[in-house]
Amino acid sequence: MNINITINNNTIKAQTDLTILENLRENGIEIPTLCQMEGFSPTGACRMCVVEIDGEKKLKTACSTYPVEGMNIKTHSPRVIQARKKIVELLLADHPDDCLYCQRNGNCELQKLAADLHIRERNFPSHNTNKKRDLSGASIIRDPSKCILCGRCVRVCEEVQACTTVEFAHRGNETSIHTAFNQGINISNCINCGQCIMVCPTGALHEKNHLSGIQEALNNPDIKVVAQIDPGLPVSLSKTFNFKSGKDLSAMVIAALKKIGFDKVFDTSFATDIRIMEEAYLLKQKLDNNISGPMFSSDCPAWIKYAEQFAPEFLPQISPLKSPQQILGTLLNRHWSKKQDLKPDEVYSVSIAPCTARKFEAQRDEMTYKGISAVDAVLTTREFIEFLKINGIDILQMEDEAPDEPFSSRSSAAKITAVSGGGTEALVRMLYYLYENDNIDNFRIKQLRGFKNRKEYTAKMGKRSINFAAVNSQKEAKLLLDELRNGRKDLDYVEVMSCENGCICGGGQPIGNEDKYSKLRYKTLYDMDSKESIKESYKNPGLQKLYDALQTKPGDEQNKALFHTDFTKRDVYL
Repeated sequence: MNINITINNNTIKAQTDLTILENLRENGIEIPTLCQMEGFSPTGACRMCVVEIDGEKKLKTACSTYPVEGMNIKTHSPRVIQARKKIVELLLADHPDDCLYCQRNGNCELQKLAADLHIRERNFPSHNTNKKRDLSGASIIRDPSKCILCGRCVRVCEEVQACTTVEFAHRGNETSIHTAFNQGINISNCINCGQCIMVCPTGALHEKNHLSGIQEALNNPDIKVVAQIDPGLPVSLSKTFNFKSGKDLSAMVIAALKKIGFDKVFDTSFATDIRIMEEAYLLKQKLDNNISGPMFSSDCPAWIKYAEQFAPEFLPQISPLKSPQQILGTLLNRHWSKKQDLKPDEVYSVSIAPCTARKFEAQRDEMTYKGISAVDAVLTTREFIEFLKINGIDILQMEDEAPDEPFSSRSSAAKITAVSGGGTEALVRMLYYLYENDNIDNFRIKQLRGFKNRKEYTAKMGKRSINFAAVNSQKEAKLLLDELRNGRKDLDYVEVMSCENGCICGGGQPIGNEDKYSKLRYKTLYDMDSKESIKESYKNPGLQKLYDALQTKPGDEQNKALFHTDFTKRDVYL
């Protein structure tokens, strides 16, 4: 229902089912928030969104107050502005003065609020205790001294990722956010998805940086430094470099890496096609043998760690295939290096991906061979942008370059795996070829596209109906797992991606305006799929050359040594 309310002496139509904050934004009026997150129930904890309402003695939080007929609201009265300034000044009194060195300098919400409110001096004595940073994690670093207790990380970890790795502790001015018993994140149940980083307004959470190791390798003449580019990376840079849409910058990225000094740059999508093909053969074998229960995808490392901790009974049903990052890293380590007359330890392998969990995955024991990791370092999209700046590279001045042989070709199916549902769509195309020995009639499977947290689709192949599900966010995955525990038996394959909407919204992406830019990335990937001619993995021209060199065929038993791994139950002590 619409009602009349007055905002800053202007009468507007307000919707009673929206909060004052939502109505203000509908009418183009912005007020600051810190604890508020779109899609989450309001808490009013930070008090930054307070407004003055005639007849009310106290200021009211706009995020948790609903309008009533005739309400007269002032959003930027002297009283309101003074209250907001005091809140920020108190936060700054308990915040380190190290903006110059902070990961979030220039992209910090607290810093922006201080500037917007014209806070130019410290009005309260500093009480920052320089709390010890938690450096124990493989992917994520926690800096409690920069935490402003907004609670966003707590909520996204509990309500979206179903992990509850961090929580509020103590009371009053002793309140803090930390892991169980304030122990290292490395022994917590953290799945390394990085979604806490994406919602943190300050530098209290950020990824573990791999830049120094890469710079050292680049300056070592005895080492060949190679890179692989994840399908989701090149469409995630348009915001940073001022392109109008989620343009595919693959050729520019490759040229920039070559300019920095990388010896070879490969496309992870090549290995994605391998995984799609091999998984299709595994799924067909399972279906033909009437093995009950769905097969689960294995290319999301955050999902794998979640399953090892919270759903170990499903581990036998998870595809044994490595992720594309690790498949290509293994090929570089154990196949390509031999062709180049190099020892595995003479190759330094770098993966660039929009994912923090890839860092954890790269250092897993299962991903080493004779003590050498298949992937030595992982850069997130954010780190890659920083890496370009450190090396003085203007990506807009680069002349396009193609990825290096032999891992250069790909299908468009490999690209859309960066979106939730895209991996399943790519698998359906491949599986259809195995059953029908023909191309699928309709490449665009609308049931597997869009921004829902769960998508289901039934494909008819010959006399068989095959049921697929694609879920994103661990909350949705947990709901589906519970359905399976309670007797659901109709699914044959389940794709799980821990980050909402998939890797295009991964924990390593640029921070800010995620919803808008994720839609642009989504559109770009599917536009590429519609325009390109090679839409199925088996048509990738480089794959046949690889299998010939390995003297195997897709689905062969011999491929397990390179492409398969093991997952085991992981005990969580805290």
